[in-house]
Amino acid sequence: MGGRVEPFRAIAISQLARRLEAAGRPVVHMEFGQPSTPAPAAALAAVREALDRDPPGYWESEPLRARIARHYRERYRVDVDPERIILTCGASPALLLALLARFEAGDRIAFARPGYVAYRNTTRAAHLVPLEIGCGPGTRYQLSAAAIAALDPAPAGVILASPANPTGTIIPGDELSEIARVCRERGIVLVSDEIYHGLHYTRPAHSILEYAPDALVVNSFSKYYSMVDWRLGWLLVPPGLVDTARAHAGNLFLTPPSPSQQAALVAMDCTDELEAHRATYARNRALLLDALPTLGLERIAPPDGAFYLWADVGHLTSDSLAFCTRMLEETGVALAPGVDFDPVDGHRYIRFSFAPATAHVEEALRRLAPWFAAQPRIG
Repeated sequence: MGGRVEPFRAIAISQLARRLEAAGRPVVHMEFGQPSTPAPAAALAAVREALDRDPPGYWESEPLRARIARHYRERYRVDVDPERIILTCGASPALLLALLARFEAGDRIAFARPGYVAYRNTTRAAHLVPLEIGCGPGTRYQLSAAAIAALDPAPAGVILASPANPTGTIIPGDELSEIARVCRERGIVLVSDEIYHGLHYTRPAHSILEYAPDALVVNSFSKYYSMVDWRLGWLLVPPGLVDTARAHAGNLFLTPPSPSQQAALVAMDCTDELEAHRATYARNRALLLDALPTLGLERIAPPDGAFYLWADVGHLTSDSLAFCTRMLEETGVALAPGVDFDPVDGHRYIRFSFAPATAHVEEALRRLAPWFAAQPRIG
């Protein structure tokens, strides 16, 4: 139980990129899912006013929790008591809080491989046992109801992510319904990471709450709302878990920054500006989808949402970390190595982020075209 927490190797890529920049090299950053778009202007104005008006303190914004509850009612037609919403310092503490509040040491937690690196490491840090289920093109790199039904013995919990990191794939509503049914029948607790909701390009994502009202849901203002450095998220828990989750939150994290909460309340109603941001990501996505086949990258996960492209480079390398390091040194383009997201097959994958400004994506493609053309094939 417990176990070693592995490093996030994309951070090493980013650190190398910063050193190159300090030495005068221009670098295009595509290694993180960090929005290049700013927080909504009205949110920025609101927080400036609040800083002059309101004293600081440990508190949770009741109006913000009520607005989040309204969001579930309007978008997903799900009624949520605001008391079930716990505001956190981003999605990462919300995930840890979900695991600590709901599971016991030694419980097995299943999730898709490839998947976000923190699922593996946070479960280990919480003295839980990660159970990574290999998922490929046949299931669009996502867990399926059939895969969960086949797990023997049944895990204590399952983490879903739709849209997913690193693939961007979305689980269709009918499959989510089947997953909820299987988990309900087998006594498996569902934890749904929905931080990329709102960022969709083929079809909107469904919330697991539409099919499993007792699921735990992690969300954040970092992605769709472009508030990555404001460190604000939330965890939605079943009614019977509210007191336990709040006890953990109070001892581990206290409350998120009050200016962030005030800004978020305004940001949730800045729809026009936020949808303009999504249109920027859609343009960037289209640029990459058009360009990657010309780079020889034809095997990619279908990027339904989020802002990632998961590309197979197994014809060029068997070491994605070394490949990304060399690419950065030779082209000044920083990408994430697949080994962060898949410890088994990630050596042959890389992840592109199309969160940067469109001009940066265009510049990256200009640099990468001759570089990929010069790479020898292996195997």
